[in-house]
Amino acid sequence: QVQLVESGGGLVQAGGSLRLSCAASGSTFSSVAVGWFRQTPGKEREFVAAVSRSADSTLYADSVKGRFTISRDDAQNTVYLLLNSLKPEDTAVYYCAARKQSLVSNLFMAYNSWGQGTQVTVSS
Repeated sequence: QVQLVESGGGLVQAGGSLRLSCAASGSTFSSVAVGWFRQTPGKEREFVAAVSRSADSTLYADSVKGRFTISRDDAQNTVYLLLNSLKPEDTAVYYCAARKQSLVSNLFMAYNSWGQGTQVTVSS
């Protein structure tokens, strides 16, 4: 089981940027695909982005396409999510998740391991 810890969240003004990190423990990190989801109070967890095991495929939600970039560094056991041109509606707790498959997925149920989340707040 991969253990995941997110960091990098914070308070930023609209139009600003943040880089989230998802650090993983366990020797199997290079064999998993990783995704980012986000959640606001009273709403379901929403898919944001995912990267395949080999990093040859990425997937983004329409709401973040062109603004967010997902990448991975297996030597560092870390996946990054770069958030540019942030909007107030991007405010949420951001979670990273891993799945024991090589391909990307935007389905919550496809992921086996989850981190505790990091708060992103975008002020207008």
